[in-house]
Amino acid sequence: MLRKQDVRGSMPRFDIIGQLGSLRRYARSLTRDSAEAEDLVHDALVRAYERRGTFRSGGNLRAWLLSIVHNAFIDGLRSRKSEAARVEQAGYLADASMQAPQEHSVRLAQLREAFFKLPDEQRSALHLVAIEGLTYSQAAEASGVPLGTLMSRIGRARAALREMEDKLPAHAKSHLRIVGGP
Repeated sequence: MLRKQDVRGSMPRFDIIGQLGSLRRYARSLTRDSAEAEDLVHDALVRAYERRGTFRSGGNLRAWLLSIVHNAFIDGLRSRKSEAARVEQAGYLADASMQAPQEHSVRLAQLREAFFKLPDEQRSALHLVAIEGLTYSQAAEASGVPLGTLMSRIGRARAALREMEDKLPAHAKSHLRIVGGP
C-alpha cells in the first residue's frame, strides 16, 4: 500500500486495493486486452509509489491514480512502433464469466465493438464518466485535458455510438442505452 507522510510523521495508508477494480476496468478499456491492462495497472502503481510525494493531501486518490494509468498508457502508445500490433491484440471488455441471455450477449458484443471503434480520446473520456462514474472535472484532470475538451470528446463519442446504433437493423437493436452524462 502507498503511504504518505503526514504532519506528525506517521504514515497514513492510501486505499489502493479499493481502487484496483476501477484501475483495471479503465486500463482494459484503454488497452483492449486483459493481460496488457494488468501490465498497465502494474506500471501505473509503480509510478504512483515512486511519485507518492506528489499526491496532494485531501485530493481525490481515485482521480490521481486514474490519471497515472492514463499517462502510462499514453507513454506506452508513444513508444510503440506499430499501431497494427495493438489492434491485433484487441480483446475483451466484459469479463468472460458474465453470462447473459444469447440475445443480450450478441448485443453486448456489438456495443463493445462499437465502443472500441471510437477514437482513443473519445473512448477514454466516455469510459471515465460513464463507467467509472467520475465527474467531468475529475475525468478532465485524470486525462490531463481542459474540461471543455473532455466534454466535446464525450459528446462526439455518444453521437458516434448513436450513429452506429441507427445503422443496425431493427431486429438487432435492444433495450440497451448509453448511460452517464451531465
